Amino acid sequence: MTKMALENYQARMRRVLDHIDRHLDENLSLDILSGVAAFSKHHFHRQFAATFGVSAHRYVQLARMKRASYRLAFRHDANVTEIALDAGYEAPDAFARAFRECVGQAPSAFRKSPDWESWLAALEPLDRVRSAKMTYSSNDVTVREFPATPVAILTHRGDPARVYETVRRFIDWRRAAGLGREIAATFTIFPCDPRTTPPEEFRLDLCAATNRPIEANALGVTAGLLPGGRCAVLRVIGSSENLEQPALFLYRDWLPASGEEPRDFPLFCQRIGFYPDAPEHETITDLFLPII
Repeated sequence: MTKMALENYQARMRRVLDHIDRHLDENLSLDILSGVAAFSKHHFHRQFAATFGVSAHRYVQLARMKRASYRLAFRHDANVTEIALDAGYEAPDAFARAFRECVGQAPSAFRKSPDWESWLAALEPLDRVRSAKMTYSSNDVTVREFPATPVAILTHRGDPARVYETVRRFIDWRRAAGLGREIAATFTIFPCDPRTTPPEEFRLDLCAATNRPIEANALGVTAGLLPGGRCAVLRVIGSSENLEQPALFLYRDWLPASGEEPRDFPLFCQRIGFYPDAPEHETITDLFLPII
């Protein structure tokens, strides 16, 4: 296969993934998806599985369950019946069975107390496919001045698999403090590399921009500052949960070739477009590498 033919083939398969993200609550049958790819339906299911390591049917199911799990865990404005209908199930009981088989918990139990480790394991095939789509070049990186930004910070310490527990607590605190994401910009600071840091020593800082004084609280939210200065910025379009590949690109590829020197402040990101409010392939995250 020539390079041009291979790129065309890959583009057709990526078009299928984007279509699935955009139409999760619609008919995503084999006929529909093979038509989007412009492949014969008799071969499409094998081509999809060979390309991504998971069947098209399973991929669609996992994508729907992921969106449903986000709504259960982080959104309080929809009940289980509404979430079931959005996931393509006509009855809550059928959705509950499918959700339990996929995630290991009933929807109501997940909403109350998610088992994040089982959730991550269940959705690993989906994350693997999405991460494989991420490729970058030096043209994707811009250098700009970042303004000093006061923030409220909640630090997660310990196993990265449990970071969503801290995210839930921080979201609840932000709502109570009147600092929802529609009001206050959302940042995450990455002081350590999860690939090389023992789970018990892992740390991650969740931040919301604010000039307000932070009142004493049982959760441990404190005032902090994102320092101003020059930053290399890489915009990540798509899944923002696993930023390992774009971070590696900045440190391993872009930085040595740029001639720039890193500043004494960790990599951080600003989350601009949020999933599941937007389809996952349309979410936006700006990744900042502070430089001198």
